[in-house]
Amino acid sequence: MAQRMTKPGAERRGYVPDRIETYTNENDGAPLLDFLFSSMPDRKRTPVKNMLKYGQVRVNGTPTTQFDKTLNPGDKVDVNLTRAFQTFSNRRLKIVYEDDDILVVEKGYGLLSMGTGKVGEETAYSLLRDYLKRKDPRNKIFIIHRLDRDTSGIMMFAKTQEAKEAMQHNWNNMVLNRKYICLVEGRVQNEEGVIKSYLVENSRMEVYSTDDPNAGGQLAVTRYRVLADRGGYTLLEVELDTGRKNQIRVHMKDMGHPIAGDRKYGARTSPLHRLALHAATLRFVHPTTRKEMNFTAPIKFKL
Repeated sequence: MAQRMTKPGAERRGYVPDRIETYTNENDGAPLLDFLFSSMPDRKRTPVKNMLKYGQVRVNGTPTTQFDKTLNPGDKVDVNLTRAFQTFSNRRLKIVYEDDDILVVEKGYGLLSMGTGKVGEETAYSLLRDYLKRKDPRNKIFIIHRLDRDTSGIMMFAKTQEAKEAMQHNWNNMVLNRKYICLVEGRVQNEEGVIKSYLVENSRMEVYSTDDPNAGGQLAVTRYRVLADRGGYTLLEVELDTGRKNQIRVHMKDMGHPIAGDRKYGARTSPLHRLALHAATLRFVHPTTRKEMNFTAPIKFKL
């Protein structure tokens, strides 16, 4: 039997890892292209221009082709000598920060954090997994915490097992502050308050409150502050001392002011045609560098 011939170049090539050089700007107001010329004196000007033109340069983690971009002191410039940096674009998910250990994203409403097992289901996890695999097939991603499908806002993922375990095993110490914005039905009388209860999940996957510490639930503590009220609705800023499933939604129901659009927990109206709950702020200690990180996503609704 004749041996099957393969066209030259058609054989499967092994993965070639990125070769990245990193430079730190120390001057105020330096144009990017001039900075690249001075940082790479052994390279000819035309190849340096082409690397910038074809997406092989990023500033502080964000790819750019802007030759006259002004650099500030301390800005980090990465040059990928192998290929263009991968970019990510999705109408329901935005990457706001990425390094070797974590990803911080802004999730839109209607997008699951992680899959339910359905084939082809688009989730924040699957979108980020595919993005990282395009960069390097060896890359992995780990979910650290979740937002409900219809809750928008800031959430984070880990890119290493070590970062995931550091965050999850020390969650209460690593997460310094989480703030949510929600629009609830009715006028909340007290300008601020604290809601405490034990949350239990029944066989129908519904979460409810109990005051009985022996009922098998988990203690949940929610703090709220009134931002505005108008037209039969109140806009609240909510902070979590604990992070339990559906915690804010259940506690707003317990208070007699369910979140607008939350039919599952007693809402009668849906003025925004969505669940009016947004994860606005996430402040935490970086699992590797131990530096304080603070991310805020603008609210998507107002009174």
